[in-house]
Amino acid sequence: MKITVINGTEVKGCTYHIKENFLDVLREGNEITEFYLPKDMPHFCCGCKTCFLKSESMCPHAKYVMPIWEALLDADLLVFTSPVYALRATGQLKALLDHLCVHWMVHRPDDQMFSKCAVVLTNAIGVFNGGAQKDIATSLLWLGISDIKKLGVGLLEGIVWDELSEKRRGIITAKIKKLAKRYVHPLRPARRGLKVSLLFSITRAMHQGFSKKENPLSADNQYWLDKGWIK
Repeated sequence: MKITVINGTEVKGCTYHIKENFLDVLREGNEITEFYLPKDMPHFCCGCKTCFLKSESMCPHAKYVMPIWEALLDADLLVFTSPVYALRATGQLKALLDHLCVHWMVHRPDDQMFSKCAVVLTNAIGVFNGGAQKDIATSLLWLGISDIKKLGVGLLEGIVWDELSEKRRGIITAKIKKLAKRYVHPLRPARRGLKVSLLFSITRAMHQGFSKKENPLSADNQYWLDKGWIK
């Protein structure tokens, strides 16, 4: 199994330890590729719309974005991690997700994403992990992923891993490893769920309608035509 991990921070703190506990269960026999943000993708989207109008390969940040996108396409399991900042995912992770919008179903989705499984790991000092998880899961859904598991950790005792009590660390670790064990056996491709199927049907109808009025076709509609999804 191939696993691609997107780390929403370079800090080797609580998020790092949570992710490492997850991966420890899966290291044997699997190929793991990791990216750390912002090191591996240091730029915000500049809103030039080149990816939408022409090609994602012409994005001014393509040399950073394309290797990450290719690793996501190549993987069976995608893992996204983020500490909770201001009740949301990190800005550097959001910057990457912004760059991937060109692959949302409303634009140019890749059908390889329809069979992916994804895990979202977040942590907060309290219990408010939902906003950060939603930031990530919304993008994954629009990329075409149906099988998304979310685990949010409430640290409760502090923000430094080594300063948490042994009992608290043990509870967190047990939760993480329990989730990871779901992916130990050979991973079957995920089936396209109802939400993804519905979004795909709606966007296909939209592209079908727009393509009748365009001459020449936009990059998005030409893509859908080339894929055989519209006529």
